[in-house]
Amino acid sequence: MTGFANAASETKPHGARFVAGLLAGTVLASLPTIAFAQDTDATAPQAQEAPEAEAQASVMQQDTVRTIAVAGAQRLEPQTILSYIRLRTGQPYTQAAGDEVLKDLYATELFSNVSVTNNNGNVVITVVENPVINRIILEGNERIKNDKILPEIRLAPRQIFTRSKVRADVSRILELYKRQGRFAATVEPQLVQLSQNRVDIVYEIEEGPKSKIRQINIIGNEAFSDSDLRGEMVTKQSRLWTFFSSNTSYDPDRLAFDQQQLRTFYLTQGYADFRVVSAVAELTPDKEDFIITYVVEEGERYKFGDVSVESQLRDFDSESMTARLPMQTGEWYDAERVESTVEQMTDLAGTFGYAFADVAPQFVRNPETLTMDVNFVIREAPRVYVERIDVNGNTLTQDKVVRREFRVAEGDAFNTLAINRSEARIRSLGYFQENFEITQVEGSAPDRVILEANIEEQPTGELQLSAGFSSIQSFILAGSIRQRNFRGRGQTVGLSLNYSRFSKSANVSFSEPYVFDRNISLGADIYHREYDNDFFATDFNRYKQATTGFSVRAGVPLSEYMSLVGSYTLQYEDVSIGDAFFEDTNGDGIEECLQSRFICEAVGQRTASILGATLNYNSLDSGIRPTRGETISVTGEFAGLGGNVKYLRMRSRMGKFFNLGSGLIFSLNAEGGWIHALSNNPNPGFDDVRLTDRFFLGEPQFRGFDIRGVGPRVVRLQYLDDDADPTTPRILETIDQFRQNDNRQFDDALGGRAYYLARAELEIPLGSGVREMGIRPSLWVDVGSLFAIDTPQLDNFPNSFQASSGGRLIYLGPLYDLETGDPIVDADGNPQIGRTFDQFDADGNANEADLDANGFYREVLFGDSISPRITAGLGVNWNSPFGPFRIDLSQTIKKQPGDDTKTISFNVGTQF
Repeated sequence: MTGFANAASETKPHGARFVAGLLAGTVLASLPTIAFAQDTDATAPQAQEAPEAEAQASVMQQDTVRTIAVAGAQRLEPQTILSYIRLRTGQPYTQAAGDEVLKDLYATELFSNVSVTNNNGNVVITVVENPVINRIILEGNERIKNDKILPEIRLAPRQIFTRSKVRADVSRILELYKRQGRFAATVEPQLVQLSQNRVDIVYEIEEGPKSKIRQINIIGNEAFSDSDLRGEMVTKQSRLWTFFSSNTSYDPDRLAFDQQQLRTFYLTQGYADFRVVSAVAELTPDKEDFIITYVVEEGERYKFGDVSVESQLRDFDSESMTARLPMQTGEWYDAERVESTVEQMTDLAGTFGYAFADVAPQFVRNPETLTMDVNFVIREAPRVYVERIDVNGNTLTQDKVVRREFRVAEGDAFNTLAINRSEARIRSLGYFQENFEITQVEGSAPDRVILEANIEEQPTGELQLSAGFSSIQSFILAGSIRQRNFRGRGQTVGLSLNYSRFSKSANVSFSEPYVFDRNISLGADIYHREYDNDFFATDFNRYKQATTGFSVRAGVPLSEYMSLVGSYTLQYEDVSIGDAFFEDTNGDGIEECLQSRFICEAVGQRTASILGATLNYNSLDSGIRPTRGETISVTGEFAGLGGNVKYLRMRSRMGKFFNLGSGLIFSLNAEGGWIHALSNNPNPGFDDVRLTDRFFLGEPQFRGFDIRGVGPRVVRLQYLDDDADPTTPRILETIDQFRQNDNRQFDDALGGRAYYLARAELEIPLGSGVREMGIRPSLWVDVGSLFAIDTPQLDNFPNSFQASSGGRLIYLGPLYDLETGDPIVDADGNPQIGRTFDQFDADGNANEADLDANGFYREVLFGDSISPRITAGLGVNWNSPFGPFRIDLSQTIKKQPGDDTKTISFNVGTQF
């Protein structure tokens, strides 16, 4: 330590000088740095203040918006474009302000491109306007036509094109296809640029296959099988036999409806706790089919417990109504029966004037006994009277036309039955919408109700031109014009013309349902009809009938459903066969008729003056297409109040319709007639009722038979063995052989003096898709007969062909019994022979050539029998695109000899 100390002390003067020099050098070396630092600190505030001043100067001198200009506008005015933005002159221009301009203009969807530039406060907005739509073109759409798609999309010609609307239109088109079950459909929009900034928008549509229901799975059902439950659903699985049904496609609304159908079915079977846990529809990966899965919980099955009625209305006795309940204790619970009972009680209360009666079923579930107690509570309500009847929506139809159909008047007690009947009468007019209903609105007091008839008029004028083909009359042409609500007064006027191969007619008609606003109907017809019965194109039984006349009728109601109609008809009738069928065979100037003698007997001119009366009963729910109710009419006619035709004729028709539910309509119809002559026919061997006044039966009235194919007819059958050997028995051909040879030259339908005909028909629904096509199939059975005619004089050649003009033929060959056809023999058993002068020579030998030329025949009367003919078959009505079409396939179950059957009949036409 000492050594060190000494050393230090010894060197101190030198060390001090060294340290002082070092410090001095350090300070001197740092002086420039310090000076620079001081300069920097001194000038730093000035450097920071300079940019702010420049920025303020720039805002004041360069970025204040001096002008705003618009470039690129073609259709829009610059001022219009500037009105869309919030930037104004004098405001500071910033990048944010420029972005706001872009947002404002793009939000208008008027521009496809927008840019903003700023040059020292001069802002220029450059726009490219969206093009104008020239046309909207749909390509590839076959299942949904243009008139169904175009009204549903937003874009239209002469509108401004926007991408958002195109996207919306694509979605809308796809939605339309999804509603048809085509989930695989695609829509690709394409733009075709045109001159003058116009575009055509083309929607390229690929419709794809209809997405069908491949499978319906049900999980959780034990009481009923999957097939039973599927039968309750509207949606059906796609199978070969469901080809025509539209219910095999997926529809979300139908899926929800099917859930309700399942619940309704289970509730009718006693499962009061049933619920659908889930319903899932899964689209297969190929987007062609759906698989629907229902998960259900059935719960316990209940029976009815105590059922009762608690009435708070004085007109209803609780105990009496309880005894009349349709359900009994111990029966399986049925919610549908409960609902129908509520409706019946409500209607019953309405019949007594309680328009606002409230029937509330109260339920008590007993889980221990699995029973459901139901108490129907009829709450107290005031008796209601009709305060006012309002008719709304009629622009052409006069109020009185609607009001006169009401079965209640202002001030009357409310009556549900009368209201329902009023709806049916107004609906049957055919002037308004089919779903017409009378609504009830509370009046000025609790015991007052206002009835509103909110109608929607539909066209009642008909102009129709039709052409068609009938299996009876070949080509048909028809034209008619009719107004069923003439001048809005409910009158009907019409003119019709018809032409076909076998019939021609013209008719002018007028009817007034309320004469002088009284419940008396009046009508008149003027007509001309021509009829040619040449159905088999033969000359021997052909005739023409021309009828010209007029009729007037008047009707009065006897009750709500019954009316009496009186009529008078005056007509002139001319039956002719043409001059070619008359010949002066004797040379005495008297022409003889060479036609069938039954036709010859009808030839002539006559006048008929007919007085008639008809009693009608009609309770149908619709006069156009009834589904329930009945109709009966009985008509009596007396001809003889002048003229030269005298008879008494009676006819009756009746029908009844049953709505079986689920679209099934069953109907029964029957008709019959009888005519009695009041004068004798001057021609012996003929019926007193003339041929043209008798009844005829066959197609189209009696399906399964040809026209005039039922009833009495005379057929000339040939003797097949005509070798003139008097010892050889003649062999008569059968009626079947006659039909096979199609020998209709001697086949006379004589008609009858009485007939009956009954029809039973069941209209079968085949699904909504088939109904939309206008197809209505039905199963039917027809039963009827035509009979009652005086047996005419019949020829049995050679027996009865005698005493002809000039005595050429007297008798020929062996004689035959007219009834049995057996040869007439003498005491020795030899055939009796008749002779003529010119068919046997002087030696008694037969003239073979002459015999062969004349032939042998016998006339036979067939079909005069009251025994029923029965046919059955399938009929289809189709409102086809080319007009109404009806076809019937018939099977004859029972007929009489001589009847002329027919398996297929159809009728088709069109309107244009």
